[in-house]
Amino acid sequence: MSERHSHSISASTIAKPTPGGPLWLLAELTYRCPLQCSYCSNPLDFAAQQDELSTEEWFDVLRQARAMGAVQLGFSGGEPLVRKDLEALVAEAHRLGFYTNLITSGLGLDEARIDALREAGLDHIQISLQAADAEVAAAVAGSPKAHAKKLAMARAVKAAGYPMVLNVVLHRHNIDQIDDIIALCAELGADAVELANCQLYGWAHLNRAGLLPSREQLEAAEATTARWREHLAAKGQEMRLLFVIPDYYATRPKPCMGGWGSIFMTVAPDGAVLPCHSARILPMTFPTVREQPLKAIWYQSDAFNRYRGEDWMPSPCRDCDERHRDFGGCRCQAYLLTGDASATDPVCDLSPDHHLIEAARNEAATDARSLQELTLRNVRESRVFFHE
Repeated sequence: MSERHSHSISASTIAKPTPGGPLWLLAELTYRCPLQCSYCSNPLDFAAQQDELSTEEWFDVLRQARAMGAVQLGFSGGEPLVRKDLEALVAEAHRLGFYTNLITSGLGLDEARIDALREAGLDHIQISLQAADAEVAAAVAGSPKAHAKKLAMARAVKAAGYPMVLNVVLHRHNIDQIDDIIALCAELGADAVELANCQLYGWAHLNRAGLLPSREQLEAAEATTARWREHLAAKGQEMRLLFVIPDYYATRPKPCMGGWGSIFMTVAPDGAVLPCHSARILPMTFPTVREQPLKAIWYQSDAFNRYRGEDWMPSPCRDCDERHRDFGGCRCQAYLLTGDASATDPVCDLSPDHHLIEAARNEAATDARSLQELTLRNVRESRVFFHE
């Protein structure tokens, strides 16, 4: 593949771009959650961040982001439904002209709250499922009753007139159930299903060796998904299936968030402003909306400018024709694997650190832990990481 890479571009010819405004705002309203998923992307020390933004502070964030040009808004967490002011936040976002998406486990939802959110102007609801059967789902989420609740709320969301969009995080312990998972989604009447192999950040990275599927599992799941697409098309059913492979089985990194500080920003529960929802793991200081306006953070802060554009890129990224597509890959992944956030994402097979990906796959192949033996994401475990 080296023929696709030009070595004619010098550092002096690479210009620093003038960024446009953000298009996407992810509002992480809280790190509180009734579930304990072992693949959660929340920071390991989430229990240390308990000073959540107030309703009025979130109103101000929404107004600032909309004035900067943001149009897409996701309400996430943790579990955003634990916020009693969610309906008020949705109503304000609707008034401002955002397209709003609730990203939820479904716990904390009922028919009355679905009606209230619809009345407030919520545009879209995405519900997560852990597995096709209750036993595996309970082991993943640390909750024996969550699976039945999720199924009931998926049906209620559909009955309320929302498109049913389901997200299923795949990993070694449920990927072999993918035929049953897709069948369940079809039975629920899903319009779209994201079959997303877990990306290894936060708690998923902590449990990496016990979650990463084998190549054989991955190939079998892709083939099953392809057969389902053909089956659905033949029957005229319009259920879209998106299959997302783990980065560790790719040869090129994903274009993380469309480029660092390019189109996407996250506001964390305590007001920290991040270029992506996982960036809190990086050895950087991120400004908060309690300290600075969003506009100043987006355009002027070191946090958003450090990996913006191409000046920061090391070789081989700097001289690569594909740098405009993958933007050097994921800074969080580079840091987790190499200890250097400015390194080329080791997922790229041109990276001098690509062997770390191969080593991780080999480590996972010898890990015999059961799903029940993985570390669950909860306050008790989180306190270990900030030494309370």
